[in-house]
Amino acid sequence: MNMIKIVAVPMHKEGRKFVAIFAGITVLLGFLWEPLFWIGAGATVWCYYFFRDPVRVIPQQEGLVLSPADGIVSLIERVVPSPELDLGPDPAVRVSVFMNVFNCHVNRAPLAGKVIAVNYRHGKFVNASLDKASEHNERNSVTIETAGGARIGVVQIAGLVARRIVCFVRPGDTLEAGHRFGLIRFGSRLDVYLPNGVAPLVSVGQTAVAGETIIADLHDPDRARRGVAE
Repeated sequence: MNMIKIVAVPMHKEGRKFVAIFAGITVLLGFLWEPLFWIGAGATVWCYYFFRDPVRVIPQQEGLVLSPADGIVSLIERVVPSPELDLGPDPAVRVSVFMNVFNCHVNRAPLAGKVIAVNYRHGKFVNASLDKASEHNERNSVTIETAGGARIGVVQIAGLVARRIVCFVRPGDTLEAGHRFGLIRFGSRLDVYLPNGVAPLVSVGQTAVAGETIIADLHDPDRARRGVAE
């Protein structure tokens, strides 16, 4: 049963047309030359896997900030949030999670709250692992306010390969922690801006799991984690 769950992971509906296109091309290639069919079949399986949407176990403790994406924590730094986030002029801790083409690309809400703003900005498609991607790349910014009045920003950033950012929410929507709010196609990054005074509970180089990995705790803002790679 566990093996079936690993192999037959559910696919997000955003990927259906892409898998259909890959499969159609594979059939055509098979008529031209059999080895091409198997290459296409492998690419189709990869496309299905890229759009996988596995079930996640969401921590239910109030005040936790969860990772919005699967990937590697690539940057943790203190910066002034982008104006479109409306988080004020003071520097805030930004945690960046970089997704490669093998990561699950369904994005999940980092915490429960109301969507205050959604802003899409056109831009470049440089490597999303670079610091400058937060300012120069095409991106979509979402500001979420908790019931207690705390605000965080989460930004979907297109990468070198990504050419499509999908966001499922609008201002006024209510989100639950870990619920799906968007998706980016084919490699990208997500930034999370923490409220002032809140320390991150992850380290650079750590593997993050969307909806499960705890990035910060709003109820214990001074608790921090420092990690050393071994």
